[in-house]
Amino acid sequence: MYNVFDPAVTNDLISRIEKLQPATPALWGKMNVAQMLSHAQVGIAMALGDVTIKRTLIGYLVGSFAKKQMVGPKPFSQNLPTHPLFIRKEICDFDTEKGKLILLLQRLTAAGPESLVQEPHPFFGKMSRDEWSILIWKHTDHHLRQFGV
Repeated sequence: MYNVFDPAVTNDLISRIEKLQPATPALWGKMNVAQMLSHAQVGIAMALGDVTIKRTLIGYLVGSFAKKQMVGPKPFSQNLPTHPLFIRKEICDFDTEKGKLILLLQRLTAAGPESLVQEPHPFFGKMSRDEWSILIWKHTDHHLRQFGV
């Protein structure tokens, strides 16, 4: 699995982000590219403690089972449900969101695994540093593949 605390892995994600253009079309889903760039920031900001989302009831019920699937070796499926706070319906500025996502990835990598929050994930519950790293990489990769990069 890929480790977002490895600068080479982060640089690969950033080089893929740099290939995106304001008019890059989605291969699936409802978001445009600027909304996706904004959406991808939320999980990283949550992992760093910048955003706090209350644990959900359904997360308590099925989160640990779902976590095993999400941090496993298979890529994310298309059109998975997401927490309402991750949904982006507003108009987002492509260049702003692209820059913010790149800065968040760089900040995460520079800060290292000890920078991750200890609070439970709102859906998956308690997560190890390795699980956070895998989830962040897989989520970012999923949305970059959504836009063909």
